[in-house]
Amino acid sequence: MTSTFKASVLAVATLAIAGFAPAHAAEAPHWDYEGHGGAAHWAELDPAFKTCSLGKHQSPIDIDTQKVGKAPSAPPLAVNYTGGPATVVNNGHTIQVNLASPGTITLGGVEYKLLQFHFHTPSEEKIDGRDYPLVAHLVHKSAQGQLAVIALLFELGKENTTLKPVFDLLPPNEGASVPLDAGINPVNLLPADRSHYSFAGSLTTPPCSEEVRWQVLKTPVEFSPAQFASFKKLYAMNARPVQPLNGRKVVAGR
Repeated sequence: MTSTFKASVLAVATLAIAGFAPAHAAEAPHWDYEGHGGAAHWAELDPAFKTCSLGKHQSPIDIDTQKVGKAPSAPPLAVNYTGGPATVVNNGHTIQVNLASPGTITLGGVEYKLLQFHFHTPSEEKIDGRDYPLVAHLVHKSAQGQLAVIALLFELGKENTTLKPVFDLLPPNEGASVPLDAGINPVNLLPADRSHYSFAGSLTTPPCSEEVRWQVLKTPVEFSPAQFASFKKLYAMNARPVQPLNGRKVVAGR
């Protein structure tokens, strides 16, 4: 397999994870967050989306902290991100930051490469019934193809300096992209306290594929009202409603 072909495969995979299709798949059904193409109807739009209604481990969820269990003794979430080039993309459903060489996380001895992060408003994940103004989903993939997502919650406060270059460049039109010349190191997005809630879930966009490892960080980070307003101009609401737990366990991790 040539390096060029490998790069092409990775690019297509990254697009699929983000919830949108390559340009040649223009006939793909249109999905959205409201109306006929909204989340309540995703499974009706395409047979490939049936997991959105039939799946039993769907995301997002509302985390009841009174029912969170304790994880077996395990190493803390190991984050090994690196700074480098990035591209800010408006994919028609959100703003996404694609990363060229961003590093990895390690969960349970398995290494996952960070592919991209993107945003939802309000936060798709809830904590004790509360949502936050914004959440970033950092999407990772292991060498075996398993997905793992870190959810980073945002609350209003001071300007987020790490994301300033991103919010200053938000491309207004679907399909548009702009290079982030200064690059970005995703580790600077994360709070110092990496404790989190962990559970088995799914992608939160069609096709709602399951067997995704979720880590919702307990500690939110700040961003400014002006940064929030700039995102809301493009996406006023792009969050899937919370889904039933169906007996799943949520555990606390470090």
